[in-house]
Amino acid sequence: MVTTTSPAPTLFPLATNLEVPWEMAFLPDGGIIFTERPGRIRMIDPRGALLGQPLLTVPDVAATGEAGLLGLTLHPEFESNGFVYVYNTYRNNGGLANRVVRFVMRDRSLNEARTIIDGIPGAGNHDGGRIKFGPDGLFYITAGDAGNADAAQRLDYLGGKILRLRDDGAVPADNPFPGSPVYSYGHRNPEGLAWDSQGRLWATEHGSSATDELNLVMPGKNYGWPVIRGDETAAGMESPVIHSGSDTWAPSGTAYYEGSILFGGLRGEALFEVDISGKEYTLTRHLKGEFGRLRAVVVGPDGYLYLLTSNRDGRGSPDSKDDRIIRADPAAALR
Repeated sequence: MVTTTSPAPTLFPLATNLEVPWEMAFLPDGGIIFTERPGRIRMIDPRGALLGQPLLTVPDVAATGEAGLLGLTLHPEFESNGFVYVYNTYRNNGGLANRVVRFVMRDRSLNEARTIIDGIPGAGNHDGGRIKFGPDGLFYITAGDAGNADAAQRLDYLGGKILRLRDDGAVPADNPFPGSPVYSYGHRNPEGLAWDSQGRLWATEHGSSATDELNLVMPGKNYGWPVIRGDETAAGMESPVIHSGSDTWAPSGTAYYEGSILFGGLRGEALFEVDISGKEYTLTRHLKGEFGRLRAVVVGPDGYLYLLTSNRDGRGSPDSKDDRIIRADPAAALR
């Protein structure tokens, strides 16, 4: 008897009817955990089934505007220590602030909460929120300016920065500003981080209604907000590698894939690809308008792309299946 297997769909909705999924991570057994902005950490099991109940509802999450339960990442040695890190906004003295909390995951439970860093400025807009471990084993955090544009230039203000820490929250000895978690500054609202095959760090950043940016981030450098934007230059400040000009991308979660930086576009409602393999960087839009607002793109261990929509965030036009996590064959998504 001969059996055949039908080919997998090239763009497959892995999970539907979600509420503003923000970030996801792959577990060693093939399962997926992800955040929903109102405060839930949820799971897709290794068979691809979405669990009905959250693994954890994080207490005291302030889900307002762009704030809430945002970034999530696993420790590089997750298989031995079970460490899961999340970035969340909470109410603080009448305002908002952000912190990163580390949990220990055992089976399908998250416990032993420990705050890694606290006091990152928070706001309903420009709240940052992406967290990742770099190839150096250190922990990177994007922090928006929280609406305080001028303070993005101040090294004593954690907003408007990319921060770099050890896995326990300590400041690395080789950080560019001794004793400070600040790795780079002069950012408006960075929401994406990715390292390329050379180990270089790239970050996407929301501009002011336009001039959204892709930056090549180097330690100690000043990326200009609010002094310069777009093609403007100033002594001691870095201009973006590429920017949106008068267009608006609203770029968010970012990944590196085969010579290109990929990022989700919120206002842009597309999967953006910037080819960084040559001397000139070229931008291509994929899936324009097909899934609405795209919050993040993640490259899975299976080589597929995973897209998170953000149509129920108050700024989109959700349909009956939103929000979704979509598994995409790169050959189809990037055609």
